[in-house]
Amino acid sequence: MCGIAGWVSYTADLTTRRSVVDDMTATMSCRGPDASGTWIRRHVGLGHCRLAIIDLPGGQQPMTVDTPRGAVTLVYSGETYNFTELRRALEGLGHKFRTSSDTEVVLHAYLEWDAGLASRLNGMYAFAIWDERDQKLVMVRDRLGIKPFYYYPTPDGVLFGSEPKAILANPDVPRIVDMDGLRELVAFTQAPRWALWKGMYEVEPGQILTVSRAGITARTYWRLEPKPHSDSLEDTVGNVRELLTDIVERQLVADVPRCVLLSGGLDSSAITGLASSFLGSELRTFSVDFIGREETFRADEARDTPDTPFIRDVVSMVNSQHKFVTLSSALLCDPGLRRKVIAARDMPIGFGEMDTSLYLLFESIRAESTVALSGESADEVFGGYRWFHDPFVVGTDNFPWLVYQSAMSGDRAALMCPHLRGHLDIPGYMAAQYSDAVAAVEHLDSDSDFERRMRTISYLHLTRFVRMMLDRKDRISMAVGLEVRVPFCDHRLVEYVYNAPWALKSFDGREKSLLRHATSHVVPGSVQNRLKASYPSTQDPRYNTELQSQVKEVLADRDHLAMSLIDWDWLTDAIAMDPASMPSNVRRGIDRILDLYHWADMYNPIIDRPD
Repeated sequence: MCGIAGWVSYTADLTTRRSVVDDMTATMSCRGPDASGTWIRRHVGLGHCRLAIIDLPGGQQPMTVDTPRGAVTLVYSGETYNFTELRRALEGLGHKFRTSSDTEVVLHAYLEWDAGLASRLNGMYAFAIWDERDQKLVMVRDRLGIKPFYYYPTPDGVLFGSEPKAILANPDVPRIVDMDGLRELVAFTQAPRWALWKGMYEVEPGQILTVSRAGITARTYWRLEPKPHSDSLEDTVGNVRELLTDIVERQLVADVPRCVLLSGGLDSSAITGLASSFLGSELRTFSVDFIGREETFRADEARDTPDTPFIRDVVSMVNSQHKFVTLSSALLCDPGLRRKVIAARDMPIGFGEMDTSLYLLFESIRAESTVALSGESADEVFGGYRWFHDPFVVGTDNFPWLVYQSAMSGDRAALMCPHLRGHLDIPGYMAAQYSDAVAAVEHLDSDSDFERRMRTISYLHLTRFVRMMLDRKDRISMAVGLEVRVPFCDHRLVEYVYNAPWALKSFDGREKSLLRHATSHVVPGSVQNRLKASYPSTQDPRYNTELQSQVKEVLADRDHLAMSLIDWDWLTDAIAMDPASMPSNVRRGIDRILDLYHWADMYNPIIDRPD
């Protein structure tokens, strides 16, 4: 796991701009605290910051192979879980290796198969290869978009980086956010290629970009496709169990300490149980909690029970070395911590303590482990979110996560100033994005109307919603140098479960039926029977009180850029509310305003908007 950055310019001499490439690379130091390096030639500069996971003394980057026609150089972020098999295949074809790293395997795979290597990789990755033989740059991103990857086309080439901050460090890039950037920030639909900053884009998951003197071309090497599913229920459950076992075993490979994130839900408990069969007494687990939460817990729209009792049941079953990271409201409200999260994500998302608590959890884990396995994305793969099973949501032509009653739904533009709200037209934007997303879904002729609808909902989650969640986990974990692996995003599992009929995915009348039964041998009964619960959030009203106190200072700073974007009346009403009875969407709105305020301070953006 690492951070990459680079610059290709076919008209400039970049050997005179090394300091700029160094600065771009330095912004990725949190992603790779163990080593860094840059590689400069006349028309290309590549930078890399390394978090050493496999082959600690080897695997240094940028990594180069000199060929008779020129150098081929790689900067790589991520993990290739099938690198052992690929290495054997390449050795059989005559390739010689100097290290035992997966990075060198990827480089030699390119030498053998060119861009065709992408379809052979199993893993999470974002990498760029400069091929001096053809004076081209090849950029590849993993199938689900687990690893972030951004690029900025220039008149004579491209800039790229693991995160926007690497690109923004180049003085030739203006920090402009236009109306399209703001629309998506507010709407939460995860529009393809969106990167907030004007002129900057994401490399799409499952995509290869090739940069040459002729420009930039894109090719998709993987997409979700409908395929007939003829396996019986028993065979389907067995295949899911076999796939998950293989996936977890592969993703536990590392030369550094490993652990599992354990929330007490089915997803993380399943990964924990499977990992225990490989790690035994070496298994370490971590979870986050809040002071007094178990004793004062109140059921809400996101969770019916506290996590702690279920975590204890799992720990008792697998006998892991467990640590609770218990947090206070005062700690979660720290403005300095908020700024760290904003710096990690490069934008004001407004998830509040759901992000700051994750940062503190990862920071605590990093003191003891370098790699963590997570249950992230099981809900998208197996249909676990509550809205998958809500007839009203299923029957509504909109993104399900924006229809279901939660802090994410409702009028998401309500806190924006009225003039700006009118120009943004968030309802119209959401409708257009939904129409585009649905049009991309392919169906089987044999699919019933209901099956088509559920396939569509699954597709929306696996191509849009999951990317928001994966970006959140990657950016915050890598901000503290922790590599988080996500077994449920293995493309083999995703493809298989995506094509299982909905009747199989909910055959026992509950959510995630296939996962529940496939992992019943490693999960305690209490967890198997537990209802879906969201990531934990503090219920302490003192958190709301502190938010109100901090946002009063924002309201007083009338000349601040953030104040030109928000509705003062909305904020005034929010400040006057009783903190003990503040609705969750209001609290999240205050968090979004505070994020916007600090983000504007930190990034000094130019807002390109109508007068």
